[in-house]
Amino acid sequence: MPIIGSVIKGLIDVTDTIAGDENPIEEQQKVLSSLLEQASKTQFGEKYDFQGILASDNIGKSFSEQVPYFDYESINDAWWYKLHEGEENVTWPGNPDYFALSSGTTGKTSKRIPVTEEMIKAIRWAGIKQVLALSNFDFPSDFFEKGILMLGSSTDLIEKEDHLEGEISGISASNIPSWFRGYYKPGEEIAEIDDWDERVEKIVEEAPNWDIGGLSGIPSWIELMLKEVIKSHNLNHIHEIWPNLEVYTSGGVAFGPYEKSFNALMGRPITVIDTYLASEGFIAFQNRPETDAMKLVTDNGIYFEFVPFDPDYILEDGSLDQDAPSLTLAEVEKGQNYVLIISTVSGTWRYLIGDTIEFTDVERAEIKITGRTKFFLNTVGSQLSVNKLDDALQELENKLDIEVPEYTLCAKKYEDGFYHTWYLGSHADVDPKEAAKTLDTSLKGANKNYKVARSKALKGVKVFIVKPDVFYDWNDQNKKKGGQVKMERVMGEEKFQEWEDFVDKQS
Repeated sequence: MPIIGSVIKGLIDVTDTIAGDENPIEEQQKVLSSLLEQASKTQFGEKYDFQGILASDNIGKSFSEQVPYFDYESINDAWWYKLHEGEENVTWPGNPDYFALSSGTTGKTSKRIPVTEEMIKAIRWAGIKQVLALSNFDFPSDFFEKGILMLGSSTDLIEKEDHLEGEISGISASNIPSWFRGYYKPGEEIAEIDDWDERVEKIVEEAPNWDIGGLSGIPSWIELMLKEVIKSHNLNHIHEIWPNLEVYTSGGVAFGPYEKSFNALMGRPITVIDTYLASEGFIAFQNRPETDAMKLVTDNGIYFEFVPFDPDYILEDGSLDQDAPSLTLAEVEKGQNYVLIISTVSGTWRYLIGDTIEFTDVERAEIKITGRTKFFLNTVGSQLSVNKLDDALQELENKLDIEVPEYTLCAKKYEDGFYHTWYLGSHADVDPKEAAKTLDTSLKGANKNYKVARSKALKGVKVFIVKPDVFYDWNDQNKKKGGQVKMERVMGEEKFQEWEDFVDKQS
């Protein structure tokens, strides 16, 4: 009998019951007040009069009126650069212990985002809350005795003068609680290996020795790792070596485009739980099985604001117009697209994280990521968010019975006008013309602006089929394999030309 697992499951059930009902709106008000109080004597807090904001009748309104929006470039150029020159108390008391390196999906040059000790604690506590939420899922007791394989960035962080640097998944993994280390795979020694291929090779070697109950990581890299384990051990599916695998925690990107190819590696269905961990903080996680939406972490070091998504509010460089209105959690509506703005215990203030979200349940503060502000395809008025593109791709997979784990596209101008030009990563024998027709029909039905654009300047859809490995090699050349690296779903014409040149060289 799994005694330890029963005890852990019982503790989770009891703790979750004791936690009681939550009030996200009240929690957010407390978080904002706490952030302003802690940072009131910093350079940033004095510049924007945090003490005056705290004394106002409406703290949220005063905060939004007195503090401008920032993206990485603007806050780094105005404030964070001082941290690298040895200054203290810049946007948060003291100096950050870590900097999270992030090129994300938008470029080669890494951003260096401060990660304070308070943020490490916040991420850890959000992780504990997610574990407690497992009481809502019907997992057997012995699941809580199995290993959790976390495939993130290397935990061998870069030492600088007074801090460490690395990707947020590596920083988080290097700070896991002591009680969790017995469950954590691949273990500290393998996790420190910087080269992704070498790390996967070690995982493949150790795979028969582990009893894995859960997986965590970016879908594309998890899939590649699973394929290597299956291939090297001559398996039909991953459950032949890890029969107790019950759950996969996805993070950072929508799971939908990977669902079919991921499930093909399984011997039976497993539970997929979405998680929203960004370089700037642990933002949300799925906490109940009735929905695949994620609950915002509203009581833990992050204050959220929401700008109604309107292309007129987004400037050419992807930043926000300072006149764009912001809403609090008390003011949002279900089903509307919003640009997500955060202020955190790491000293990010009214910060454009780059994602768009929509609420599926306002009372529970549950959201879905709908896309990226820079990946919103609005050439010739088509107004397509990434979630609409993902939905169209899933419809294509189902109709043609194929797997397409990766894709990218661009509104590219040809001699006769603009075409949405898709590159699909698939091993299947796909007719590009049939795929183009299916995608076009799906998007016409799902988006009225796209349908209007197709009757005017948008001439049609073109599809090219390449092997999925081309996408992974592109990421390897432009950024780095594994970790937090994600594929650009939508490219501008200049970047898309680089992509097409790269594809030509691979053929």
